[in-house]
Amino acid sequence: MLQQRFVVHEHHGRHLHYDFRLEMNGVLRSWAVPKEPSQKLGVRRLAVQVEDHPLEYIDFEGTISEGQSGAGTVRIWDWGTYTLEKAEPNELLFVLHGKKLQGPFALVRMENRAQDWLLLKRKTR
Repeated sequence: MLQQRFVVHEHHGRHLHYDFRLEMNGVLRSWAVPKEPSQKLGVRRLAVQVEDHPLEYIDFEGTISEGQSGAGTVRIWDWGTYTLEKAEPNELLFVLHGKKLQGPFALVRMENRAQDWLLLKRKTR
């Protein structure tokens, strides 16, 4: 299976949140996660899908100037590779190989909510 990169940015913007990004099809598919991603089974985190970001953003750390979209301080919270197991319009299943986040995870789109997903750790098979 193909391994691709992922990154989680800790983003101190208007509110602290985490930008969860998966390298897919030449871009970083991105979700804003209001609370720190969890390694615990059963803990679900809201993940609001945002615009795709260019691949060059994967190793970005620094300050985005006031007046620009996403203004605030950004640092890498976790990074690594992942193996995609399933990709459907409403569900992504993958295994993370990060420094903090490791093992099987899922992103599942919430019913009748186009941008809202749940990020959660899955059971090991």
